[in-house]
Amino acid sequence: MIVSHDGTGPSRWQQECWKPFVSGHPERASEFHSVSGIPIEPLYSHDPQQTGPGEFPFTRGIHPSMYRGKLWTMRQYAGYCSPAETNKRFRYLLEQGQTGLSVAFDLPTQIGFDSDDRQANGEVGRVGVPINTVEDLDELLDGIPLETVSISMTINSTAAVLLALLLALARRRGVDPAVLRGTVQNDILKEFIARGTQRYPVENSLRLVVDVIEHCIAEVPRFYPISISGYHIREAGSTAIEEVAFTLANGIAYLEACRDRGLDLVSVGRRLSFFFNSHNQFMEEIAKFRSARRMWAQICRNRFGIEDDRACQLRFHSQTGGSTLQAMEPANNIVRVTIQALAAILGGTQSLHTNSWDEALSLPSEDAAHLALRTQQIIAKESGIADTADPLGGSPYLEQLTDQIEAQASKLIEEIDQRGGMLCAIKDGFIRRAIEQSAYETQLATDSGQLRAVGAEQEGEIPEAPFRVDPAIEEIRQQRLKQYRADRNSQAVESALARIEETAGQNENLIPVLVEALEAQCTLGEVSEKLAIVFGEYQDHG
Repeated sequence: MIVSHDGTGPSRWQQECWKPFVSGHPERASEFHSVSGIPIEPLYSHDPQQTGPGEFPFTRGIHPSMYRGKLWTMRQYAGYCSPAETNKRFRYLLEQGQTGLSVAFDLPTQIGFDSDDRQANGEVGRVGVPINTVEDLDELLDGIPLETVSISMTINSTAAVLLALLLALARRRGVDPAVLRGTVQNDILKEFIARGTQRYPVENSLRLVVDVIEHCIAEVPRFYPISISGYHIREAGSTAIEEVAFTLANGIAYLEACRDRGLDLVSVGRRLSFFFNSHNQFMEEIAKFRSARRMWAQICRNRFGIEDDRACQLRFHSQTGGSTLQAMEPANNIVRVTIQALAAILGGTQSLHTNSWDEALSLPSEDAAHLALRTQQIIAKESGIADTADPLGGSPYLEQLTDQIEAQASKLIEEIDQRGGMLCAIKDGFIRRAIEQSAYETQLATDSGQLRAVGAEQEGEIPEAPFRVDPAIEEIRQQRLKQYRADRNSQAVESALARIEETAGQNENLIPVLVEALEAQCTLGEVSEKLAIVFGEYQDHG
C-alpha cells in the first residue's frame, strides 16, 4: 500500500478513499506483483496527502482502484451490409472475449431515411448496418441477451428513434427496461460542427436530446442516454486542446438544457458519458484525458453547483484515431493503434474501441477485427499497466502538459461563453471555423513533410480493399421493406404517425409515443419524416 512520504504509515488517500472503496468493490487479486516479484502498490505519489483516483476533481481517475478492480470495457465497433451479417460479427467478437457491443449504422439510418428512400440510393449498408424496423433490430441482436450485454449505439440525429426501437425490442422479448445497459450517443451538437448528419434545426434537435435523457433517467436508469463526443471533432481536424474545449462546451449546453427542462442535475450528471479520440502524440493524449476529467468536475461543481461527487465524474469511452490510419503500408497501423490504445488506458478510459489495421482501405475484415481486440487483451493481461492507478501520474512532463491543456482549453470555453454559449458559437460558425483552420494547418504541415506518416513518405501501391459491400444488398433491403409494409396494419400505422405529429408540436416527451409507433410497425424513415414536418429541416447556409 502507498505510504506517507517519510515511510511511517498509510496515506490519507489509502485510509479515506481506497480502503472503503475496495471493501465493497474487491480488486482482481489480493496482491499484485511484477513478473520479478516486486509488489505493485495501488497508487504511487510523491505527496501522499494530495488527491488521488476516486477523489474530486478526479485528475488521476474516477475510481480509487481503477483497473485493479475492473478492466475497461472492450467494445469493438461494427456494422455493415445487413443486420444478419453484422450479427455474425457481433457473435464472433463476443466469443473472442469482447465485453460490449458497439453498433455502427449506415448513413441513411443516421439521418432518418429508410433503405428504400431515393435519398438513400448508393449508401445502404456502406458504412454501417441499416436499421429501419424493430424486426431489423431483432435480427441484429438475435441470440444476444439484452439483460447482460452492454449495447452502445453510435447514432445522433435519430438517437431518439433508435432508443425507442431498443425499448420496443425489449418489450417484445419481455426484458425490463430497467436492466438494459449501454449507451446511445445522442450528441447532436457535434453533428452541427464536425460531421453533418443533423436533420432538424438545432433547437428542436436539442429538444430530442433532452427527451432521451429525461426518459432514460426515469425508465432506463442503467443506460447512458448521451455520450458527448470529442472523437468526431478531432477527426474533423481539431487539435487536442480544441477537442477538450468544444466537447466540454457541448456538455455545458446539454446540462443547461436539462436544467431548463427542470431535470435534477445530480441524476443527469450521474448518467452523462463522454467519448474521446486517442491519437499518436502519446503523452499529450494522456494529459488530455486527465485535464478533461479535472475540468469537467470543476465545471459541474462551480458552474452548476452540483455537490454530489459522482455526478461530477467524467466517464468516457475512447477510440483510436481513424484519421491517423494509412493506406500505404497498412500493417504499420497495428503499431499506431497500440500506441493510441496505451494512451487511452493510461489516461483512465472506461471503455475502448481499437481500430482495425485495414480500416484505411475498407470496413474491417474479420481477421483484422480479431487482432484489434487481441491488442486490448494483451495490454490488459500482459503489460502490467492495469495493476496500479494512474502509473504515469507525477511525471513532471505529464503534469505540466495536463495543466497547459487545461489552461488553453479553459480560455476557449471562456471565448464561447463571451459569444453567448455553444448554441450561439455554432450558429455564428465560430466552432467550425476553428476546426477548419486547425485542419488546414495540419494539412500544410503534412504536405511540407513536417508531419508525414512513416511509410507514406513516397508514393506507392495501395493494397486492394479486403472487404467490399455487395451492391445487391440495397435491392434486398428495398424488397424486404416493401413486404413489411404490405403485411402490417395500415390503419394502426397512420394512427401512430398522427400521434407523433401531435406530440411533437407539444411539450410532451416523445419517447413513449415513438415506442408505440415502432411497435405498431412504423419505420424509422416514416417516424423521422413526421418529426421533420413539425420541426422543419436544417439548412446549412455556411
